[in-house]
Amino acid sequence: MRVSFEKMKNEFKRVLIKKGFSEERAEVSALLFTQTSCDGVYSHGYVRFPRVIEYIDKGYIDVDAVPSKIEGMGAFEKWDGNIGMGNLNAKFCMDRAIGLAKTNAIGCVALKNTNHWMRGGSYGWQAADAGCIGICWTNTLPNMPTWGAKESRIGNNPLILAVPKVDGHVVVDMAMAQFSYGKIEVTKMNNEQLPVPGGYDSLGNITRDPGEIEKTGRVLPIGYWKGSGLSILLDLIATILSGGNSSYKVGKIDGIAEYKLSQIFIAIDPSKANDSEFIKTAVNEVIKDIKASERADENREIFYPGERTLNTRNKNLEEGIPVDEKIWRAIENM
Repeated sequence: MRVSFEKMKNEFKRVLIKKGFSEERAEVSALLFTQTSCDGVYSHGYVRFPRVIEYIDKGYIDVDAVPSKIEGMGAFEKWDGNIGMGNLNAKFCMDRAIGLAKTNAIGCVALKNTNHWMRGGSYGWQAADAGCIGICWTNTLPNMPTWGAKESRIGNNPLILAVPKVDGHVVVDMAMAQFSYGKIEVTKMNNEQLPVPGGYDSLGNITRDPGEIEKTGRVLPIGYWKGSGLSILLDLIATILSGGNSSYKVGKIDGIAEYKLSQIFIAIDPSKANDSEFIKTAVNEVIKDIKASERADENREIFYPGERTLNTRNKNLEEGIPVDEKIWRAIENM
């Protein structure tokens, strides 16, 4: 089953307005959910939408809340998300970081007390669309074991890096786990195996089975101990700069719900450092060289980060966004 971009956006908007959002805020949030789905990140788009509505109903998300500025120091600002809508708060803060970068060459916004931002990559694309390098990350519930441990004491803390490119930005959007829980959920829903091992089964063996990983909650950090260490540092930096909750404290709030998070948004205006022709040439020659690599499998093309997203976006805009019929019907009946 496929749904057009406009139909999906209008359904999201209808439900959000019904839940108390203003028309303007509902439009922006609905657009972000739809763009995420259109780009193929279904786990954080339409699949995640019912859980967001559940969070609104439980009071974890304040539909009227907007970020409030705590303080500003030149190119750095601190904001309180006031447990507002996660994707609206995140878009606002990346906009602030971009504005600061246009004046100061770099801008950094630290946000506390916010909600799940859905697809973090949205804000990398946002920065790149504005001609900026984008860097952002969030902490999460403790949902991943530290390397060598069994218990989940650290977050999978997604990190996004984006570089603007005229014919398609270079964007990395990755959790510190080999796969996000959203990806694991969708893979299980589709009765598929993960493409590479993503965690441990109940016997302590590395597995590609998403159902087994969900049972144990033992996801595999990217790069093993390296991903574990990077997760800890991202959490610490976000906590220290925002004055908000660490993953440890997020886990103590409810134990199940994921809210009152800490996030960092950085934008850098490369035009302040070098002229546009140098930037364009540097980016293009690197990408051209990568794509000219000898293939390990002749049947598999080599892509730069973000390239497949563009391909998926174009296909879904033309053919409609694929959805699980049961989930989509539930959204229509909200």
